[in-house]
Amino acid sequence: MEEKILLAIEGLRQDFNQKIGSLSGKVDSLSGRVDTLSSEVGSLSGRVDTLSSEVSSLSGKLDLLDNQVNENTQILKALEHLAQVNKAEHDRMAVDLAEISSEVKSMQKGC
Repeated sequence: MEEKILLAIEGLRQDFNQKIGSLSGKVDSLSGRVDTLSSEVGSLSGRVDTLSSEVSSLSGKLDLLDNQVNENTQILKALEHLAQVNKAEHDRMAVDLAEISSEVKSMQKGC
């Protein structure tokens, strides 16, 4: 009877050891997967850092372009104003020339 109990216990022990071995293998497999995921997360973190620095660089360039556009806009407005002033002076000269021409014609008729 004791022998049967010992055999049953031995069978349970072997079954238990087999299941523990199987679980140990699965844990090792999961550990490898976790290591792989950790490595991939590290790689992604590096890529995010690279993208962040590139975005910062682009932001700086965008600020420079914004300043250049503002400067160009001011120059354009100044040139538009100058063109309006020149047109006004041109129109005034045309009126003066018409008046002078009229005076010359009236002097020629008076002679």
